[in-house]
Amino acid sequence: MAGHYFSTLKLSHFRSHLISEISLDGRIVVLSGPNGAGKTNALEAISLFSPGRGLRSSSADEISRRPGEIGWKVAGRLVSPHREIYLETYSRESSPRRVAIDGKPAKLSDLARTTRILWLTPVMDRLWIESAAGRRRFLDRISMSFFPDHANASIGYDKAMRERNRLLKDKVSNDGWYDALEIQMARHGSRISANRIKAAERINEAQSDSLSRFPVAKLSVTGSELEGSRLENEDDLSAILKDCRPRDLAAGRSLAGPHRADLETTYASNGLPARNCSTGEQKALLVSIVLANARALSGDLGISPVLLLDEVSAHLDESRRAALYEEILSLRLQAWVTGTDISHFEKLIRNAQHFSVVIENGISTILPCK
Repeated sequence: MAGHYFSTLKLSHFRSHLISEISLDGRIVVLSGPNGAGKTNALEAISLFSPGRGLRSSSADEISRRPGEIGWKVAGRLVSPHREIYLETYSRESSPRRVAIDGKPAKLSDLARTTRILWLTPVMDRLWIESAAGRRRFLDRISMSFFPDHANASIGYDKAMRERNRLLKDKVSNDGWYDALEIQMARHGSRISANRIKAAERINEAQSDSLSRFPVAKLSVTGSELEGSRLENEDDLSAILKDCRPRDLAAGRSLAGPHRADLETTYASNGLPARNCSTGEQKALLVSIVLANARALSGDLGISPVLLLDEVSAHLDESRRAALYEEILSLRLQAWVTGTDISHFEKLIRNAQHFSVVIENGISTILPCK
């Protein structure tokens, strides 16, 4: 195994899981079972070993098993080429989510330097036709996988922008306060914009170098330029924020900056925007981007990420399912794949650890399959 992988995973009072614990050997993990059994819950637990709110964007309160609400905990041992790391993330009695690395308290942003976790879920199938906010989050996760500083830059920018928006909403006109906040927004925001542009370029390169049978998706970041100024340039962004103050005061919020950017994606072979592609093509483009992300990380870092694929066979025909499994195997990474129809995974199971997820009386159990 060239990458890193989880050798153990334990869920305690996590959604439908009272106590679930499994041991792993680095191979692909297949979780099969009926809808509502708790398969996605297990993937969500793993996704919380990365910065942010996981693949469902849930608050700590929403995750806790009910009734009881005593809190929840996820623990896992991550094996990498040079060391093993014990990770924990938890919440006690509705407290904010916390993280520990090798038994020591850590920040959520520290996870960006510890793990590389990518995911694809059915909810993301609508990514190209819904609001820009979802596409920004998708792009930011890609950016964070390449640039761990992206997490802290995003936190710093959002904090300064919230304060600036409060001043704007209250119609405060003190230039000194705006100057101080805009310095922070420009410093963090220019880094966010630069990371996003570089990440999109890296995905494009990884696809062009690939022999994948999935369509090539060409990515670009829109809204990264305003009136001839570049948002990845700190001085340019600072000037934009200052010039926009009168307009922002009238609106009561910040109308320019990296928080307004979007991810533009086209089907490279025909130039068709992803939003205008068929459902199957949109899914294939998403898969292509996620695989390119994994491929690029393997090349740049020398290790493969952990890949979470929830109900990935939906909207993929038999040929593309086979192509996906071939690529996963060639990347030599730990992929977690869920599904209700075990026949979709027949060619994959011989190279995987297979678990059945069942639920009884509202409690999920993960059972190894022989």
